[in-house]
Amino acid sequence: MSEPYTVVGGGAIGGTLAFHLARAGHPVRIVDTDAAHVAAIRRRGLVLRGPGGDACVPVEACSPEEAPAVLGRVLLAVKAQATEQVLPWLAPRLAQDGFVVSLQNGLNEQAIAAAVGTERTVGAFVNLFADVVEPGVVQDGGAGALVVGEPDGRITPRVERIVADLQAWGPAKATANVEGFLWSKLGFGAMLATTALADAPMADLIDRHRPLMHAITAEVLAAAGDRVLEPFDQFDPGAYLPSASSAEREAATDRLVAWLRTQPKDRSGIWRDIAVRRRPVEVHHHYRPVLALGGVPLLTAVLALLRDVESGRRLMSEDHLTELERML
Repeated sequence: MSEPYTVVGGGAIGGTLAFHLARAGHPVRIVDTDAAHVAAIRRRGLVLRGPGGDACVPVEACSPEEAPAVLGRVLLAVKAQATEQVLPWLAPRLAQDGFVVSLQNGLNEQAIAAAVGTERTVGAFVNLFADVVEPGVVQDGGAGALVVGEPDGRITPRVERIVADLQAWGPAKATANVEGFLWSKLGFGAMLATTALADAPMADLIDRHRPLMHAITAEVLAAAGDRVLEPFDQFDPGAYLPSASSAEREAATDRLVAWLRTQPKDRSGIWRDIAVRRRPVEVHHHYRPVLALGGVPLLTAVLALLRDVESGRRLMSEDHLTELERML
């Protein structure tokens, strides 16, 4: 039997990919700090809930303390803000010829490489709409994008093997520009972070507050400098750059909104963390590199409002978006 994939963080992303890898016959191990989640997977298997009902596969699951002393192929899918806490646990366990794939939001590859070495770090971009809805059960929220590549831009044999295995989930592909995808998602993610300030569908809020969404996306993407930004799903980053016309922006937003309305999941994971799971959101960590560059007043204001909402100092309200629009 081949070396198992160890999925560190069996939540929305990790759980979805672990399910499909296991169903395709790949050995999979989930390591998660949520004892109830681990116990449920051990008891009945990992459940993926979709439009056609529940499907279940047996998957090995354990706590970090129970994990093997040596790990080979690691898919890291913890929340971005947990990366710095998990790396001291992970680095001593990683086999010399092993590797870590960052299946996370944000820009985490540099921190991972600092802990385990550049040669054992693989970059990835993932845009999956899924949620953990109860212990051991992941709600499939619709198809998305997944690309894998070496941080230095190479497409190596190990990248091709990882992509081939992840195609058990769907249209995973290799890329020579994983950084371009990650920065594009930071632009798209700024829209989603803004929608989490209100309790309404993402598509409706983006549609009703187009000038605000255009402005905050442009602000974040401008921070990417001369990086080549990659489109994904129905998000076209080029349409939000200063060189694009207003007609191009409107058409791109039409496509994005229409696509979002086809997704079973109509609110972001950021919204869910605040409204349902009552836990800190990870976007503050995602945007640290962008904030460090300066010149992002809208993004700064959105993150400040999110802190107020997640702490309970303010309630979710579309009035927050109206307040932000005054900055325009």
